[in-house]
Amino acid sequence: MTPSARRGPYICGIDAAMDVVAGKWKSLILWELHHYGTRRFAELRRGLPGVSEKMLTQHLREMEEDGLVHREVYRVVPPKVEYSLTEHGVSLNAALAPLGDWGTQRIRRIGAEKVPVE
Repeated sequence: MTPSARRGPYICGIDAAMDVVAGKWKSLILWELHHYGTRRFAELRRGLPGVSEKMLTQHLREMEEDGLVHREVYRVVPPKVEYSLTEHGVSLNAALAPLGDWGTQRIRRIGAEKVPVE
């Protein structure tokens, strides 16, 4: 796999962390895999309304390269691929939890709608 374009130098730890979670869908992929566990590609796509197949594929590849996501390929017909969080992905998700709490409070404070979770 081609290495990411950016690997430092970083200004601070937040800069390095944001390099890994940059992109609209990465934090949502982390949440989806944490909330539901191992998921197939189509399940992830259904769970993330608005994500394109191309963008989901790109983000999953980058997250796999960064050691956040494990991709398991089963040699069956039709092909079966499952995605799950690695230990590194679980730790990043835990680090993002306070940010999620802050966002939940913001949703309440401004009276924004929240997409229902299945």
